[in-house]
Amino acid sequence: MEFTTLLVEKKDGIGKIILNRPKVLNAMNVQMLQEMAQAFNDMDTDDEVQIVILTGMGNSFSAGRDIKELGSAVDRPGGSFYAIPETISKPVIAAVNGFCYTGALELVECADLVIAADTATFADTHAKYGITHGGGGTQRLANIVGVRKAKELIFTCQTITAAEAERIGLVNRVVPADKLAEAAEQMARQIMVNNQNSVRRIKYVINQGIKHGMAAGFDIEAREWHLHRQLHQSGVKNQKI
Repeated sequence: MEFTTLLVEKKDGIGKIILNRPKVLNAMNVQMLQEMAQAFNDMDTDDEVQIVILTGMGNSFSAGRDIKELGSAVDRPGGSFYAIPETISKPVIAAVNGFCYTGALELVECADLVIAADTATFADTHAKYGITHGGGGTQRLANIVGVRKAKELIFTCQTITAAEAERIGLVNRVVPADKLAEAAEQMARQIMVNNQNSVRRIKYVINQGIKHGMAAGFDIEAREWHLHRQLHQSGVKNQKI
């Protein structure tokens, strides 16, 4: 598939999806959401790709949803587009290189790991524009940083630095802007040396526990453990989820 709003790359087991509308700060229009869905699904079914890195072209990760399209029919279902990094089997690293606002923040919340440039800034500005969330941000942000901090960020629409985002647990690591791509790839390689079947199953179990609660998570973990044991005993060690 040819993409017009993204750049898609693949090298040495690492797939990259690069938001590519720099003239509008990589604002996400309907076409970009649809192309992202296709790109992530392509990466997930590509046996040559083990890890996916999501980043933005230029000096911005993304300013969020394209304001010109707010109210379009895709907005509420757009939540399923944003969730794709969370639902594909392979780990997704978001490399945030500048503005990460509102809908873009909801997208980043769905990544497994987040590395930010020291120049990156984050904000949830839904209330500023008189709109409500369509990408799951009311739930995921509270789960990541805690209910009170999430309410503070969402109610005030304040912009925070990468350092503050790291302090509250929104991002894993902050690096100099010129080292962002290198740091994301280094983290990807640290993951890739491990058993990828185990990594993908663990991602699935963690996310199911978050979605359904700890009690259900324990049951799912136990089921996966027994399944892995059966596969191991039968000599099938790389069975996909």
